[in-house]
Amino acid sequence: GARFAPYHVRRVSALVQGYHPQPEIDVFAALDCIDGGNIVFPPFDRAAMRSAVEQEIRKLAAKGTAPLMIGGDHSITLPALRALSRKHGPLAVVHFDAHLDVSGPEVWGDDHHHGTPIRHAIADGLIEDGALFQIGIRGPRSAATDDALVQSRGHTVITADAVGEREPKRVTAELRERIGTRPVYVTFDVDAIDPAFAPGTGTPVPGGLTAREALA
Repeated sequence: GARFAPYHVRRVSALVQGYHPQPEIDVFAALDCIDGGNIVFPPFDRAAMRSAVEQEIRKLAAKGTAPLMIGGDHSITLPALRALSRKHGPLAVVHFDAHLDVSGPEVWGDDHHHGTPIRHAIADGLIEDGALFQIGIRGPRSAATDDALVQSRGHTVITADAVGEREPKRVTAELRERIGTRPVYVTFDVDAIDPAFAPGTGTPVPGGLTAREALA
């Protein structure tokens, strides 16, 4: 696709069903939406990818736009957070995932693989202390101390089991109360959902969110 191929969503609103009856929101009536096209970068250069994503998101943020990125793996989150924090300061982050994403370079031999963005974001001060909420976390870890960085900054881990026990309404009510009016970045890794519902993930972990819990 082109670098920027703006296409106003209202033009196709008759084809895209934008009304959601549970929250009673018509997305395209409430928001002015534009398809900004693809962010272009060399496909095998991870550093170039991060630079391109950060530059494009920074341009959008400067215009007051709230970007919605789809596609790529979780390594695109770090440059997006860098761009948005330049405008808004340290952010609140709601992170849906099976994993903590605080791994180091020893896992895949790369300090910026898809399991590292939250570690970098915390270390770089992109996330406000106590304002990271990781939801759907589960599965085996390399050690009991894997979440030490997250816990040391006062962040919150809500396991998939806890979502099932407390139900999504209680979890989201807590998020609203604790985040308040602070700028918030939401990032959703598909493996937060149980692989029974999302079998295409490259990192399947059983015991995840159901499709209904994820939508809620």
